[in-house]
Parts: sequence; structure tokens; C-alpha cells
Amino acid sequence: MHEATLTIDPAFRVAPVRRRTFGTFVEHLGRCVYTGIYEPGHPSADADGFRQDVLDMTRELGVSTVRYPGGNFVSGYRWEDGIGPVASRPARLDLAWHSTEPNEVGVDEFMRWARKAGIEPMMAVNLGTRGVQEALDLLEYCNIESGTHWSDLRVAHGAKEPYGIRMWCLGNEMDGPWQLGHKTAREYGRLAAETARAMRMLDPGLELVACGSSGSSMPTFGAWEAEVLEEAYDQVDHISCHAYYEEKNGDLASFLACSTDMEEFIASVVATADHVRAKLRATKRITVSFDEWNVWYLSRFEAAKSAEPPVGWPVAPPLLEERYHLADAVAVGGLLITLLRNSDRVAAASQAQLVNVIAPIMTEPGGRAWRQTIFHPFAQASRYASGEVLRVEPVSPVHETAEYGEVPLLHAVATHDEDVTTVFAVNRAVDGPMELTLDARALGDVRVVEATTLSDPDVYAVNTAADPDWVVPRANPDVMSDPLRVVLPPVSWNVIRLARAR
Repeated sequence: MHEATLTIDPAFRVAPVRRRTFGTFVEHLGRCVYTGIYEPGHPSADADGFRQDVLDMTRELGVSTVRYPGGNFVSGYRWEDGIGPVASRPARLDLAWHSTEPNEVGVDEFMRWARKAGIEPMMAVNLGTRGVQEALDLLEYCNIESGTHWSDLRVAHGAKEPYGIRMWCLGNEMDGPWQLGHKTAREYGRLAAETARAMRMLDPGLELVACGSSGSSMPTFGAWEAEVLEEAYDQVDHISCHAYYEEKNGDLASFLACSTDMEEFIASVVATADHVRAKLRATKRITVSFDEWNVWYLSRFEAAKSAEPPVGWPVAPPLLEERYHLADAVAVGGLLITLLRNSDRVAAASQAQLVNVIAPIMTEPGGRAWRQTIFHPFAQASRYASGEVLRVEPVSPVHETAEYGEVPLLHAVATHDEDVTTVFAVNRAVDGPMELTLDARALGDVRVVEATTLSDPDVYAVNTAADPDWVVPRANPDVMSDPLRVVLPPVSWNVIRLARAR
């Protein structure tokens, strides 16, 4: 039995909980849109063709924002193809994912879905094959009330009121050689600044996200952020981070510690942004939009693609359809903890993606939908994180990992409001449970009102359409008082809720 302690004190505030931490991502990739959120022939489909089962699960997941329409897809996207009568919309080849895009879903359909789902849209513009004018046209279509070409066209398409989209991504992963329209940092930084300046002339109240590195392993990482922000600092509000993690060569211990890398990634980007701030003598601080993150077995995808290159140009082919197990969910829980721990500088985040494509929700065409294991840490964090994020400094055993060196076995954060304090904790130990002692004296007389754990004797257990509730949060029976103690199973995600004793 490992032993760990953590101290909870409401004076140790990091920042308010940011609802945008719980964003996701819908890209025209694989079956995310078609047979994901949209399937007109499905038994649950509404009048607009949206799957009600997916809408219900999206609300249950607690999604706050959705980034759309890409991703790599956006760098070749002509947004005008997706408006107007569906029957007259052109089909286009999508070079990013070697597919055919039928354009049955475009900006108007997405906005209808977003309102039904109760989420804030986060729109991306194409700065790969397009530029300033096309971004302005899309912004005019979305946000101007009426009286201009594009706004009147939106009205004619049935959307009388403007969409009022506030958050916009200035392209996607423009540092990546795989990206259509790939640019150097200086080229992209200038284009981002020019686009941002023009967009603010049309709508001054926007929040704009510049492309950061598509991963901390990129050879230009650090230098890219510095050069982009030197060009665009005054015109943008956030800079993006993207990161995906996977278990490599059976090294479960390193995989469960992948949030260590995310922590370093955030710290490096923040340090770079603050360096540029000092250099430019700017007053505002740039924050991070971690608008792509998840567990993704990218090495398997690349190996399969090399062994069998894509053939033809199918519509909505099954792509990146990971089947997530318990260990994946625990890793995702650790990443959520890291995002919360950095709420002072991480202003938004988007788990990629929402449905079918490296996703918490899976669907069968014409059939069932179910929650993958990674659904549950996200849903619990979104539901229970409220008030202020508190910094807790766990005292925990450490273990040696091949990838990250010495790493604490306990990874945790807490949030606190007037009524409830919630501790989110991951036991990274693969060899046994952990007794966690909670020093909550600063909260007064409190008791554990709920403790749940996501765990399983088989760390590779999965949920399926036939057995969708194999891995779900369950009540933790091992809760003790005086002092407050909870036993965390090995390889587990845990939520402990404290309230004042009555």
C-alpha cells in the first residue's frame, strides 16, 4: 500500500475554473460529422438530421466549446461550399484526409447543432490555401446583422440573427510540413497579424488564437512561438498548443505520467510568450489555447498508412477510431488535472475529438451510440470543477519512468466553491493501491459526501456497444474519517467531494 497526503487550503488559489477548459473538437474527418453528429436517416435524427443520442451525450459530457471545422481539414476548406441549398453544394476532394467532402454540413448546420448542444462555437479560418479576404467574408457572414452581401446571404439561408461567434482560430498547425499552405514562422506570423487586424476592424470584440507549435517535439518548437508572437502579439489573445499521447512499447508507467510532458509544454510556451511580452514592452499577457489534446495511437495510424496507402476518395471513411481502455482514461484524467492546475494561463482547451475520431463518444451508422472510457473523467471534471482552482502539493512516493524520469505516483488538483470542495486525483502506481490522507483543516469541519473511482482489475478493459458500462465511475467504499483518508486503487481516476459537516 502506497501512502500519500495532500493539503487543501482555500487560500492557495490558482485562478477561477474556466468553463472553456472543457471544450472539444469537431472536424470534417472520418465519421466525426457524417454518421457522428449528423445522420439524417438515423432513428434518433431530428428534423435537421442531427443524432439525438449524440446530442444527449454531448450535453452529459459537459462540453463548453467546440472547435470547428478543423484541424488539418480547414487548411484546404472553402467555407462557401457549405452554405445555401444542400442539393447544389459541390463535393470536394479533401487532401488532408484523402476523402471526399460532400458539404452537406457547413457553417449554418454546425451553428444549429451548436445551439441545440448548448455549446460555444470556436471557429477556425483557412490560412493555408486562403487568407485575409476569405476570413473577412466568413466573419461577415457569421457576425454582421444584415445589409451586406454575406450577411444578407445568411439571412436568406434562414438565419435571421447573426451568430455572434467570439473565438476564432487563425489557421491550424501552420508549422507542420503536412499542412496545406505550410509556412515559416515569419510568414505565418505576418499573415496572422494581418488577418487579425482586419477581422478586428470588422468586429472589435473577437478573441483570436494564433497557431503555436503542433507539438513540443517539433524542431522549430520555441522559436516558432517567439517569431509568431513577435509579429502578432498585439493582435492576438491566445496561442495554441497541441499534444497527443500514447503508450509505447508496453511502457505503462511512462504513459500514465504523460501529463508531465503537458505540464512542461505549457510552462515553455508561457515562458516564451512572457519573454516576447518583455521584449515588446507589452502590457497584456498572452494565454494558452490547448485546442487539441488527447490520447491517440498515432504510431499505429502512421504504420497502417505506410503499409496500405489510401485508395480512392471515400465519403466519411472510418479513420482514427480508437477503442479506449481504462489506462487511456486514467491518462486523460491526468491531462485534465494538468489543464486545471494551469488555469491561470490556460484559457481554453479542446479535447480532440468529440465523436468517433479519437473520441469519447462512439456511434454505429444507423445504430447504437456509447460512451468510451475516456468519456467519464471529462464528464466528471466538467460537472464538478467549480469556483476556484486550488493548488495542492501532494506528498507522494515517486517512481522512475523510462520517458520522464522520477514522477510522483499521485497527480492531483482541487477546486473550491462555497458549498463543495472537489479533489481530482490519479493514482499512477501500477503495482498497488494508495492510501491518500486529506489535510482539510483549513476548510473547517468537512466530510466526504461522495467518492468515486474509475478503475478495473484489467487496465486494458474497454467499453463496447454491447457492454457500454463495463468501465464507469463507481462508489469508492474505502473512505475513512479522522483523519480523512481514501484508498485509491492502482491505475485509477478518482473524484472526492467534501462538504461542511452539518
